[in-house]
Amino acid sequence: MSAKDFDKLFHQFTQLKVAVIGDVMLDTYWWGNVDRISPEAPVPVVAVSKREQRIGGAGNVALNIASLGASISMISVLGKDDDGEQLTKLLAEKNINTKYLVNSEYRITTNKIRIISRNQHMMRLDAEIADDIISDDEERLMYAFENYIAAEDPDIVIMEDYNKGVLTEYVIKSIINLCKKHNILTAVDPKRKNFFTYEGVDIFKPNLKEVKDGLNIIRDEINISVLKDMHLLLQEKLEHHISLITLSEKGVFYQHENNAAIIPTHIRSIADVSGAGDTVIAIASLVYAATKDAKLMAEIANIAGGLVCEEVGTVAIDKKKLLGECVHLLS
Repeated sequence: MSAKDFDKLFHQFTQLKVAVIGDVMLDTYWWGNVDRISPEAPVPVVAVSKREQRIGGAGNVALNIASLGASISMISVLGKDDDGEQLTKLLAEKNINTKYLVNSEYRITTNKIRIISRNQHMMRLDAEIADDIISDDEERLMYAFENYIAAEDPDIVIMEDYNKGVLTEYVIKSIINLCKKHNILTAVDPKRKNFFTYEGVDIFKPNLKEVKDGLNIIRDEINISVLKDMHLLLQEKLEHHISLITLSEKGVFYQHENNAAIIPTHIRSIADVSGAGDTVIAIASLVYAATKDAKLMAEIANIAGGLVCEEVGTVAIDKKKLLGECVHLLS
């Protein structure tokens, strides 16, 4: 592709409609200094000087979609609480549609509080209910999703599973069936609990460890032949169309029908790998929805995943930087 072709592709992103459905959460950061030990117990006293709240979990996938200019809606179940209100506000500030969020009186909004001093994590506090949502909330979530489909007619739906209970077996199967009925592409970033529930999904994007755990594979040797075998084993159970397996520092593997390859990583100064998987599924979904080209999807998603690893903390992809890298490395 030429630079002009990439410009055209990135403009196409702005015309796409996308939904992310899954476990959205609030990331809270408390920064401070430690100068003494508590007289009440042998623990450090953190004098908090700064607090910040960010969008986390499945919301980070939505942030990456928004950063490339696509129309994005977040669909999930939050608690009827202050954290839920704050998270909804943060999503709206990032131009992420919150109209189809469901608030439940049976849950609390997931909030992961990180206490940091001198760039070191002192402690993390998790406020959450990770059990599956109850049947009433499943029905309310699917009602919201059906309304979204009718109103927006999206190009692709991304399921982002963090094992926090929103993506139950019933919800997963209902989403995929509804999307098939309306000819909407589906993509998933799975977790172990519901790994083989995503039957019929278009893009299945686990990491290598998740695949090995799911298929009970012990061998350490990884090459194109082994990965092709993994794809076939996954396809026997899932009947999906595309495997996109992230390989950490070795890049990504993709297979669509008989086309398969390992796309190696580009040399980078790695600062933090957190959130890279969110970026990969977001960018892969956009590229495939725009082009139906699995190889190009894997190549651009691989670049995007590497770029966000150069930043400290979970960050969304920078559109201008990604475009520049695509032109430089792929044209």
